Amino acid sequence: MAASSLAIPQGRSAAVGLPLQSRKRFPALPCNLVVRSAAGEGSPSVEPDLSVRVNGLEMPNPFVIGSGPPGTNYTVMKRAFDEGWGAVIAKTVSLDSSKVVNVTPRYAKLRAGSNGSAKGQIIGWENIELISDRPLETMLNEFKQLKKEYPDRILIGSIMEEYNKDAWHELIERVEESGVDALEINFSCPHGMPERKMGAAVGQDCALLEEVCGWINERATIPVWAKMTPNITDIAQPARVALRSGCEGVAAINTIMSVMGIDLDTLRPEPCVEGYSTPGGYSSKAVHPIALAKVMQIAQMMKAEYNVKDFSLSGIGGVETGHDAAEFILLGADTVQVCTGVMMHGYGLVKKLCDELKEFMRKHNFSTIEEFRGASLQYFTTHTELVRRQQEAIRQRKAVRKGLQSDKDWTGDGFVKETESMVSN
Repeated sequence: MAASSLAIPQGRSAAVGLPLQSRKRFPALPCNLVVRSAAGEGSPSVEPDLSVRVNGLEMPNPFVIGSGPPGTNYTVMKRAFDEGWGAVIAKTVSLDSSKVVNVTPRYAKLRAGSNGSAKGQIIGWENIELISDRPLETMLNEFKQLKKEYPDRILIGSIMEEYNKDAWHELIERVEESGVDALEINFSCPHGMPERKMGAAVGQDCALLEEVCGWINERATIPVWAKMTPNITDIAQPARVALRSGCEGVAAINTIMSVMGIDLDTLRPEPCVEGYSTPGGYSSKAVHPIALAKVMQIAQMMKAEYNVKDFSLSGIGGVETGHDAAEFILLGADTVQVCTGVMMHGYGLVKKLCDELKEFMRKHNFSTIEEFRGASLQYFTTHTELVRRQQEAIRQRKAVRKGLQSDKDWTGDGFVKETESMVSN
C-alpha cells in the first residue's frame, strides 16, 4: 500500500470528512461545570484543582497508570484506584494470549555512577517483557468487575493485534463490551511483538498505521488513543496519521529500543536469560528529556494542524515527580502516564505527584491544569531564529551601553542620568 499524502488543508479540522467519527460516543457534559477565574491581587489563594476532562472523560487528576505490569490484573488496578490515580490503562491484551510467553529475568537496571553498584540511583530501566499472557476472557471479566466497583473512575483498555482486520474488529468489540471508557492502541512495543507485525512494526510504517487505524475506527465507539513509538526519525508523522485516521488522542512515548549493558565478567548481555539476551525497551528517569522532545514535536504539529480542543495528548517518560509531570503539561500534554515509576516506588507515588504538582501551581498562581497546559510550547523555535534573536539582543545591549542614539532622545527630566550613561568608565 503506497503512503498517502499527509497534508491537511490549513484551518480545517482533521476530523472533517471522517464519517467514522460519528460512531464514537462520548460522555455528556455535566450540568454543574464551574468556571474558575484566576485570583486577583489581594484575593485569597485558590486551592489548585487537578481535575481534567479529556475526550469527554472526567479524571480527578492527570496522573494515569501506564500500560504494563502496574495494570496487569484486578488486584493491582483496584489498588491504583484506591490510591487515587486519575485513570488506569490496563496491560495490553490481544485475542490469543497463548502466543505470549515471557522469560525471567526480563528487567535490567542502569544506575548512576558505576553500573552494577547497588548504591547508585536507578536512572534507567530495560524490559524485555511482552504484553499480557493472561487469557483475554479473564482480563475482560476483571475489567467488568472494576467498572462495577468504580463506575465513576476511568479504565482504559490497551489492545494490540496482528495484521488482520477481522481480528482487530473482534478484539475491539469484546473489549468495549467489558465497559472500558476508552482504548489505547499499542503501536509501539519495540521488542517481541514486531516480529509478528505488531506493536512498533505498525507505528514505524505510516502506510500500515493508516490502514490499521482505519480498521480500528470503523468499529470503535469510544475514544481511541494511539500510543507512539520513539524509535522513529520524526514522531510527528505517525501521530499525524493516527489523528487523521480517526483517533481522538495520541500517547507518547513508549520505551526506547536499547541494550542495557554487558557484564564485563561473563561477557554476556543484560538481562541474561540462559546466557543470551535481546534488545528491549528503555524507560525511567534517563529517557525523560527524550520524551519531552518527542511530546513537544507532536504538540507543535497538533497546534499547527488541528483544533487541539478536539484531540488529546498523553505524555509518558521518566515521570517520578510532580515537577516532571508539570514539564509534560507545559508542553501541551493533557494527561501524564507513569509505569516504571510505579514499579520502582509503588502505587502511593500518586500522592507525591499530586502534592508536587499543586506546589508548582501555587508558585505560579495557576488554579487549573488548563491554565498552563502548553504554556512553554511558544518558546521553542529554530536554531536560525535563536541566532537572529541573540544578535538582536546584543545589538540592543550595545545601544544601551552607548547611551542615547540620537539628539532627539534627550529629555529634560532624565538629563543628568542620560549624560552619565554616555560617560566612559
